[in-house]
Amino acid sequence: MVILHAFLALAAGFAVMAALAIALTSLLERMVPSWADESARPQPAYVFVNLGSSFLAAAAGGYVTAWGSVANPLIHVLALGIVVLAMAALSVLQSRGKQPIWYQLALVAISPIGVLAGGLVRLRVLGIL
Repeated sequence: MVILHAFLALAAGFAVMAALAIALTSLLERMVPSWADESARPQPAYVFVNLGSSFLAAAAGGYVTAWGSVANPLIHVLALGIVVLAMAALSVLQSRGKQPIWYQLALVAISPIGVLAGGLVRLRVLGIL
């Protein structure tokens, strides 16, 4: 039962993170359609907003994972961070050449950091940290 609960905590955190990332990306594309042009270099404002929204979505996912965890929230948050890191790296491999490498590496790095930050906020709320 503990394994099922751990899986559900990870799945819930990932689902929250993915849903927020999709919602924020579509909102950004709707509000500023000129930023969504993938043929040109990403504009500095787009980079800032996209990295920030990716960080916030990942932090929300880390918080939800820590909140849903029963045994050890930090272990579950770290597991989600590893999953997010692997998926971001695969995404970069799929889209190489479409965006600058520094931007792709920043996206790979920001998501696991956001997951960890969200999990640490939850631990702080619980009084563990």
